[in-house]
Amino acid sequence: MARGRALSPPLPPERGPAPPGNTPEGVAAALQRRRRLARLALFWEAAWPRAWPVLGAIGLFLIVALLDLPQQLPGPVHILGLLAAFGAIGWLAWRGFRGFRWPGEAAAERRMERMSGLRHRPLAALSDRPTGDDPAALALWRVHQQRAAAQIRQLRIGAPRPGLPARDPRALRAAVGLVVLAAFVMAGAEAPERLRRAFTPAFAGPVPAPPLKLEAWVTPPAYTGAAPIFLDPAGGAATVPAGSKLQVSVSGGHGGAPDLLLDAEATPFRALDAASFAAEAMLDHGGKLAIRREGTEIARWALAVQADAPPRVAFAEPPGRAPRGLGTRLPWKAEDDWGLAGLQAELRLKARPAAAPLTVELPLPGGQPKQAKGAATPDLSAHPWAGLEVTAKLVAKDGAGQQGVSEEAGLALPERSFNHAVAKRLIAVRKALSLEPERRAPARRELEEIAQAPEAFEHDVTTYLTLRAARTRLLVDRRPEAVPEVQEILWQVALALEEGRDGRTLRALQQAREALKQALDQAEQQDKARQDATDPQQKEQQDAQRAELEKRIQELRDAIRQHLEALAEKLQRENAEAIPFDPQSRLMDQKEMDRKTRRMQEAAREGRTEDAKKELAELEEMLKALEEGRAQRAESPERQQKRERGQQQMGVVQDMVKRQSEMLDRSHQRAEGDERDRAARQRQQRLNQQQFRWPPEPQQNGQQGQPGSQEQQAQQQERDRDGRQQRALRRALGELMQQFGDLTGEVPEGLGKADQAMREAQEQLRQGGDARDAQQRALKALQEGGKQMAQSMQRQFGMSQDGDEEGDPQDMAGENQQGGNGQDQAQGQGEGRDPLGRRTRDVNGTADNGADTRVPEEAELLRTRRLQEELRRREAEKERPAEELEYIDRLLKRF
Repeated sequence: MARGRALSPPLPPERGPAPPGNTPEGVAAALQRRRRLARLALFWEAAWPRAWPVLGAIGLFLIVALLDLPQQLPGPVHILGLLAAFGAIGWLAWRGFRGFRWPGEAAAERRMERMSGLRHRPLAALSDRPTGDDPAALALWRVHQQRAAAQIRQLRIGAPRPGLPARDPRALRAAVGLVVLAAFVMAGAEAPERLRRAFTPAFAGPVPAPPLKLEAWVTPPAYTGAAPIFLDPAGGAATVPAGSKLQVSVSGGHGGAPDLLLDAEATPFRALDAASFAAEAMLDHGGKLAIRREGTEIARWALAVQADAPPRVAFAEPPGRAPRGLGTRLPWKAEDDWGLAGLQAELRLKARPAAAPLTVELPLPGGQPKQAKGAATPDLSAHPWAGLEVTAKLVAKDGAGQQGVSEEAGLALPERSFNHAVAKRLIAVRKALSLEPERRAPARRELEEIAQAPEAFEHDVTTYLTLRAARTRLLVDRRPEAVPEVQEILWQVALALEEGRDGRTLRALQQAREALKQALDQAEQQDKARQDATDPQQKEQQDAQRAELEKRIQELRDAIRQHLEALAEKLQRENAEAIPFDPQSRLMDQKEMDRKTRRMQEAAREGRTEDAKKELAELEEMLKALEEGRAQRAESPERQQKRERGQQQMGVVQDMVKRQSEMLDRSHQRAEGDERDRAARQRQQRLNQQQFRWPPEPQQNGQQGQPGSQEQQAQQQERDRDGRQQRALRRALGELMQQFGDLTGEVPEGLGKADQAMREAQEQLRQGGDARDAQQRALKALQEGGKQMAQSMQRQFGMSQDGDEEGDPQDMAGENQQGGNGQDQAQGQGEGRDPLGRRTRDVNGTADNGADTRVPEEAELLRTRRLQEELRRREAEKERPAEELEYIDRLLKRF
């Protein structure tokens, strides 16, 4: 065999063509690629260990240059350092790459065979050729070459392994690279300039100092919420809040620590490092602010300090009693330059100005508003000063602790009215102790007289013992705090006497209802949580929850039973008739209430929380209706008669709204008819002009004019009839205004506007003009007057405005701003319908089965009731913003 570096020419195949990858050309190309990669790997393994000392020296030079250390050296030393660095780098490069050779192909082939684990040097077989021409030998050699070519696909180059860790076991190369990166980060944008200075020695003298950098800013106090104020380094003027903190930072430049001068006061800077300094100062007053360094002024500012003004607060309106309930209305408005932090009202007793004031915290809107207004209505009817004259003033605080005080205003605190004779005497004793707490003897004598007549409080042992205990405390306990304690005892006794057993049972009933509500809400939340979680103790928790619900339901049943028994005792004691039973609503049916509670218990046992809540809502409605029935029955006959008269008068207003709406509809119909007639005449005139029939014949003109004149006469008659009806309606309105004024002592302003608008409509109808505008104003004024009548009746006679009274302003013919709406409503009215177009009951009291009025379903009623309860709950939270409370109040009035 003869060896050569080139492949032998291909031998003719004996059994078909060879695969493309096994041809000598393909094998040679693949082998050449692998050979180049192997030579590169050998190059890296030989070059990297030789280059590492050179790169390490270059890295050290970069570190020194980026730290700007060469600029700190004199020029000659700098040059010597550069020469030494270049000499060291050159020597290391010569020493490392001396004798370096590029790897040959034979070495590359040996690497591939070694990395691939091939024996007998198969790559040499590809380049060798046989010496003879024996066919058998050639065939055998061809097979041998094919086997060698097949092994080329298994050749592996392997990753280069320079072996540097063996030469650098401490990994100093990584430390050098990390320090070079840190030096670049520290140099930042000055890195190119520092590298340039490292190669250019300076012979012009000492190294120039870094440029002067000045930063100054003012931080306002935290309660202001203002952003920091940055001062211009070039100087200028600025206005800052009082109590702000000034911070100044100076770095670079020549000289030592500068001085901070505020007028004549000097504040030294503290050193941060060799060339950086900082100073701080509190700004309580304005003046000239300057920074000096070695007698040279660096910067100057004119600072004006804005003093924090105290808050301003005043009563928006005179304080007094709230329109509803026993609350004390305290309308206020306040403002502060940086924001309000607190607001309270201080009440002092006029008869005892030296007594400790009564402080009432007033809620503010969220955050620290700079301007705010609102009206708080705290209930002070249980305070010992209730019913007495007091002076009130508002006190506002800001974030700096400053206070602003309003002017004083006088008012009488609302007090609860008591009908029980003994309760009245106890409240009188309580007031006397508030006016003169040192005079205990008259109070003791009064309590003794009350206790000596037990028949006045039904011989109640508890009341007797409480009165004797209060009398003894006034005699024995000489502490000043004893008087308020006795006043609290008297208040509780008066409440118990006034409310009686039914009042106490009612409170217990309300507490039982609230406890059951909370238990149902907790059960519902736990049921939702169980749907999302798996707990092996769910069975025990569920049993405990059901037991708790059954306990709460049983407490509610007992509270209902005790309350009904107390009501029965009260009726028997007063020798009065029982509340009549209503077969439709079944309000007083004890069996029905028992059925409701039993259903709640069954639903609780079965885990049907929603059904239990529905039963509770229906039971609450029954109890609510019971209380309303008691309150209505408790009215005096005279008051009830006035109430009924007011309802009748409000019903008359409803009828007036209906009639005025009908007249407005007829006015709209007449106007539409006139418009159609004018349009028809214009169309006829255009048609005649197109047919050349102008001027029209006299006969045709007369034939066309007769119907028109008849229609005009009919419209005029209808207009006269409406004029008479308008005059009669106005006369009836005048009588209604007089009757309502006699009943309530006031005439709604809306009714007066309606009378004036009706007079204008009457004049327009009489003159043949368009009365629609006046009629619309009359209709709107009637609706407004009805609302005012309802509000007046509510204030004087306690009529409900929830939509269940005849005079409900929301039920008065809708909001008829246009006649068309009134017309639509009038179409639904007639025999068998009420003024709102709804079907009424027949004479037998049965409802019309074909009624078209949609009755809300039970679920809708419950949902509406929950919304109303939620609104009332939020209205009771007086800490909410005033705007939100006003909006909730409007919603409750509306619905």
